[in-house]
Amino acid sequence: MSDRLFVFDTTLRDGEQVPGCQLNTVEKIQVAKALEALGVDVIEAGFPVSSPGDFNSVIEISKAVTWPTICALTRAVQKDIEVAAEALRYAKRKRIHTGIGTSDSHIKYKFNSNREEIIERAVAAVKYARRFVDDVEFYAEDAGRTDNEYLARVIEAVIGAGATVVNIPDTTGYCLPDEYGAKIRYLVEHVGNIDKAVISTHCHNDLGMATANTMSGVLNGARQVEVTINGIGERAGNTALEEVAMILKSHHEIQIETNINTQKIYPVSRMVSSLMNMPVQPNKAIVGRNAFAHSSGIHQDGVLKNMQTYEIINPRDVGIDDSSIVLTARSGRAALKHRLSVLGVEPSIEKLDEIYEQFLRLADRKKDINDDDILVLAGANRSQNRRVKMEYLQVTSGVGVRSVASLGLNIAGEKFEAAAGGNGPVDAAIKALKKIIDRQMTLKEFTIQAISKGSDDVGKVHMQVEYNDQMYYGFGANTDIIAASVEAYIDCINKFVK
Repeated sequence: MSDRLFVFDTTLRDGEQVPGCQLNTVEKIQVAKALEALGVDVIEAGFPVSSPGDFNSVIEISKAVTWPTICALTRAVQKDIEVAAEALRYAKRKRIHTGIGTSDSHIKYKFNSNREEIIERAVAAVKYARRFVDDVEFYAEDAGRTDNEYLARVIEAVIGAGATVVNIPDTTGYCLPDEYGAKIRYLVEHVGNIDKAVISTHCHNDLGMATANTMSGVLNGARQVEVTINGIGERAGNTALEEVAMILKSHHEIQIETNINTQKIYPVSRMVSSLMNMPVQPNKAIVGRNAFAHSSGIHQDGVLKNMQTYEIINPRDVGIDDSSIVLTARSGRAALKHRLSVLGVEPSIEKLDEIYEQFLRLADRKKDINDDDILVLAGANRSQNRRVKMEYLQVTSGVGVRSVASLGLNIAGEKFEAAAGGNGPVDAAIKALKKIIDRQMTLKEFTIQAISKGSDDVGKVHMQVEYNDQMYYGFGANTDIIAASVEAYIDCINKFVK
């Protein structure tokens, strides 16, 4: 029988403390609903006393979300607790998260106090919070640097006062995994009433050990993890939700389960990255652009033969459609042959050897090898073989006016025209295109990159379009980025229009 691990998401509280990543209430509701669909158990919606915006966000999230517990943060201050309780009044399941620093550094320099007084304040805060809600979480700030014996006294006292969850934060990200795990184990073994509360981890990534510390805590008895999407958060960030979820999914021997629907991880990651204007680093575990990309020839050959040779996670398990075979100077014949096959070219062994030699010479000179490059090497002229071609594109846009696009296409020698308005010139042009190509297509990815520098840059657009449950990749390049976007979309269409 597997144990149950509760996932406490603090993207909207700790994650939003990143400078420049603040969300408005509408955006917070959008993220909260996505977290609910993802399957998180608790959503920390904000710190209500900190600002009217946070207070209002907690209220509106409480109204918008149905089954997760909505949590509001406070200090061990009566006014904070009262404001949090008021903000949570519409929540179906509500929790007040209160606490105080317990390390000697916090006690001396932050509170100018002593250990006994801190325990009294902690107990008073929990008792006061229990007047308003039945579910009270207590955080022992800087528990990572708190003496274990004293920490156990604090935890036993707050559980006695009514705390249902006890949060053991490694606030500064200082602990080593063995040290943090031993701290959790010490509490399990030395707090007499620990069975009356759930132990929670809350680890920061200052030394790059947040996920390792969290997992060590879980393996030693913690049954709630406090995490954020993409690992965002103050300073170097928090434990990443996606990492913990996929560690547990991959390591069946651990036999600890979460409620997370892992196939929604990547879409939620992209949403949070977009709304917070915080790009995900390409090599980020699970959700980074390169997490399932292979450029080494040895790796590519292995993955093409059997995915499990170099991938311990099926990309579809996190909502990514497939692995990516990236063609570089380190790629082998197997990867080149695979890409040519995807593009509809099946060369003989002798022809493949010839193309491969040309490919290596090109790859040494050019950083990114695209489908057009491959087809040129293979002797294919894309412009001649295309069924759908763009005849003309005219776009009207500006500040304070709705963008409108007029588009002409040549489809197998027949001329078609359409016009459409949109939310910006690219959107208008794509909508005009869809009026002519009347099929159920979904744009999944849209990436713009400059090839050259200056005001007359050539813009390169990569697109990924879903049609009939298949993914099609398109490329376009033009000094007009709107035209490049339409060309990329048409490139996708040409791969499924017969």
